[in-house]
Amino acid sequence: MTAPLHDTSAAETAAVDVAAAAPAKAIEGRSPWQIAWTRLKRDKLALAGGAVVFFLILVAIFAPLIVGLLGHPPNEFHEDQIDALFGTPIEPYGGINSDFLLGVEPVNGRDVFSRIVYGARISLLVAFLAALFAVLLGTVLGIIAGYFGGWIDAALSRVMDVMLAFPQLLFTIALVSVLPNDLLGFGGSSIRIGALVVVIGFFGWPYVGRIVRGQTLSLRNREYVEAAQSLGAGRLYILRRELLPNLVAPITVYATLMIPTNILTEAALSFLGAGVKPPTASWGQMLSKAVNTYESDPLFMVIPGLAIFITVLAFNLFGDGVRDALDPKGAR
Repeated sequence: MTAPLHDTSAAETAAVDVAAAAPAKAIEGRSPWQIAWTRLKRDKLALAGGAVVFFLILVAIFAPLIVGLLGHPPNEFHEDQIDALFGTPIEPYGGINSDFLLGVEPVNGRDVFSRIVYGARISLLVAFLAALFAVLLGTVLGIIAGYFGGWIDAALSRVMDVMLAFPQLLFTIALVSVLPNDLLGFGGSSIRIGALVVVIGFFGWPYVGRIVRGQTLSLRNREYVEAAQSLGAGRLYILRRELLPNLVAPITVYATLMIPTNILTEAALSFLGAGVKPPTASWGQMLSKAVNTYESDPLFMVIPGLAIFITVLAFNLFGDGVRDALDPKGAR
């Protein structure tokens, strides 16, 4: 009987031995945040919105440096750029040139680019602080109402209903009109900014509170909560260690969607004269001033309007992407 030309038994045995000797690669699990980041990376519009948001935050932080390199002081007048007879920029397109990248304001000739950059600082500061205030207050009261239930839930729910029915805009205008020029060592626009943060955040917490309350009602009867109770865990421990971590995702989603709303609210209040005090730069304030000059210099209205539009759109796109990443079942 003829022997086989190639004896493969030895080679197969060696391969099996090598495979057995090689250490098995451990399977690494992924956290919910890693999974959400993977989903978010697939959403190109959300990433584009996030990039614009990150750019705007950098602009707000480094506003003095940017203006020092590319512009002029935001409250510096440049009458030489204004026609003395008509009060409009001498050069076409709103006075845009190599020295004034976005032109100058009618009548006084202030640098529009510088005021847009500093206006981003005011809008983002008010929006972020008001959202933080609303999220903290709404989370605390919402989780208390949802977990304890009973008369506590009923009382807090009625407070939320009253707050949601309160005329926020009228209250803000009335409050700002009676604010003193100096309060607790602060003066000028600092008081107005603080008032805007408190008022916008105070009227925004019921929206967060309702969401947190509803989520807490569905979580408080879960198995892990009952297991913690059976092991003798206290209420504070359950709220902090069992419920709150599971509420981070919906709270994060709502916070990202609340910020653009706060930006629009601040712009509307500044437009009506209830925002920051002049000469502090504000996009809404610039729009209010442009109403009287849009026929002679329409670009002065377009630029702050575009700044508000792009900022709010970027936050909305990023917020939608975060919502879909954290809650894929609720995604469209």
